[in-house]
Amino acid sequence: MIWLWILLAAALTILGIFWLGRLPAASRPLAGAAVMLGLAGYALQGSPALPGQPVAKAAEPDGFGEAITDRQQGMANRFGPAAQWIGMSDGFMRTGKTELAAQTLEKGIERYPDNVDLWVGLGNALVAHGGGVMSPAAALAFDEAAKRDPSHPAPPFFAGLAMAQSGDLKGAEAVWNRLLQRSPADAPWRPDLEMRLTQLRQALGPELPPESPAGP
Repeated sequence: MIWLWILLAAALTILGIFWLGRLPAASRPLAGAAVMLGLAGYALQGSPALPGQPVAKAAEPDGFGEAITDRQQGMANRFGPAAQWIGMSDGFMRTGKTELAAQTLEKGIERYPDNVDLWVGLGNALVAHGGGVMSPAAALAFDEAAKRDPSHPAPPFFAGLAMAQSGDLKGAEAVWNRLLQRSPADAPWRPDLEMRLTQLRQALGPELPPESPAGP
C-alpha cells in the first residue's frame, strides 16, 4: 500500500513539473529521469514498511547545564590563591575530562605547593579519573593535604569517601568517625558527614561475634 502512495506522489510531481511549472519541452526528459532516479534509489535503500522510530537525544555530560556547586562541601577557600585552579578543574570534571582536571591541579600545586585545597582537589580528580577507586596516587594526594594542615576537615572527609567507593567500608567508617569527633557542632559539613556515616554503618550491619576456638 505504501508503494501506491509513493508512485502517486511521483506522478503528481511529474505533472506539476511539466504543466504547472511550465517546464520547456526540451527539459522534461531530464526532469522525469531525475524523479525516476530518486524512486530507484529509494527502492534500493528505503524501508517504507518499517514503523517510525524517533531518534533518541544524545545524552548530555553529567552535570551539564547545572550551576557549579562546591565540590569540597564548604571546606575549600573559594577566594584564596587556589580558587582559579579549583574552578578550572571543576569545569573539566563536569565534562568528564578527569585527566585534564588532575593536570590543572598539578599546575596549581607547582605554584602553591602547601595549599591544602589543591592537594584535596587533586585527590578527588585522581579518584574520579580512576573510576571512583582510591588509587595510590589519590591516597598520596590526601596524605599530602593532611600533612599541610592536620586540622583541615577536607582530607579525611574525601579520603573516607574514596575508601567507601572502593569498598573499604570499615576504613571509611573509622576515618569519618574520627573527623566527626573533632568537628564543631555548627560545622557546615557536619550534617552531610553524619548522614554518610549513618548510611555507611547501615551498610556494614551488625558486627559478627568472634569465632570461638574449636573444641578438642
